[in-house]
Amino acid sequence: MKPLIAAGLLAVSVWAGSQPAGAQQEPETANLYELVAQLKSHRFVDLTHAFRPGIPHWPGFDDEVRTTVYHYDEGVGVKGAGFLAHEYCIPGQWGTHVDPPAHFVRGTRFQDEIGVEEMVLPLVVFDVSAKAAENPDYQITMEDVRAWEAAHGPVPEGAFAVMRTDWSKRWPDIAAMRNEDENGIAHYPGWSQEVLTYLYEERNIIASGHEPTDTDPGIATSRGDYSLETYILGRDRYQIELLANLDQVPAFGAIAFVTFPKPYRGSGFPARVFAVVP
Repeated sequence: MKPLIAAGLLAVSVWAGSQPAGAQQEPETANLYELVAQLKSHRFVDLTHAFRPGIPHWPGFDDEVRTTVYHYDEGVGVKGAGFLAHEYCIPGQWGTHVDPPAHFVRGTRFQDEIGVEEMVLPLVVFDVSAKAAENPDYQITMEDVRAWEAAHGPVPEGAFAVMRTDWSKRWPDIAAMRNEDENGIAHYPGWSQEVLTYLYEERNIIASGHEPTDTDPGIATSRGDYSLETYILGRDRYQIELLANLDQVPAFGAIAFVTFPKPYRGSGFPARVFAVVP
């Protein structure tokens, strides 16, 4: 299924619910409804961690503060009935989150400028989990990508390419995610420049994602090197960090729905990412 066709399915399904009973449908509309039903016949996999105080995050950010501002027992609201409402104090890069280009690069797009057509994409999963288990500093190589393409064909244009390392299985243990040695150097896997250059410049992917807290490996971020993330965002593309459940989706064939809120001139925010699996 083409990504742009899939992108229209959610809007169509919402619109359909507002139509009067018995309303006549155009043939093209009926076909789109059939596509909705077809999608719903497949398995859905949530690729998102639930966020809360105390979760793994970039060390430069403070922890989440969540305050209950109204509670059921307070008896306020409609006809005196109570309701629950929280106030959240979090950095934009919290939990499974989106990094829009402007997060790192002045003059590029903010979060609200990323179009919805960039949020429904073919999902490509590079599984390097076995190599990351042997070497926590592992960086994906072109050999890994060529092996994927030998099995599945060229990485499709406009894809959401993600690197599976199974690092998310360490969640929500902050120490395990950072995996620091006695000198305070973090050891977790990351992307590589050669692979990112190939995917973004030759295969024209839309976005990429990963399970650790950063694009760059821990040994790089420990010395303040975020050059790989800078490269992605500098191309006016976005990325998703701290993905989950990549072991539950296939290497090829699934569709990713990469969604997030729309704060004006936003520099990042928690995301909700899921896949429809064939």
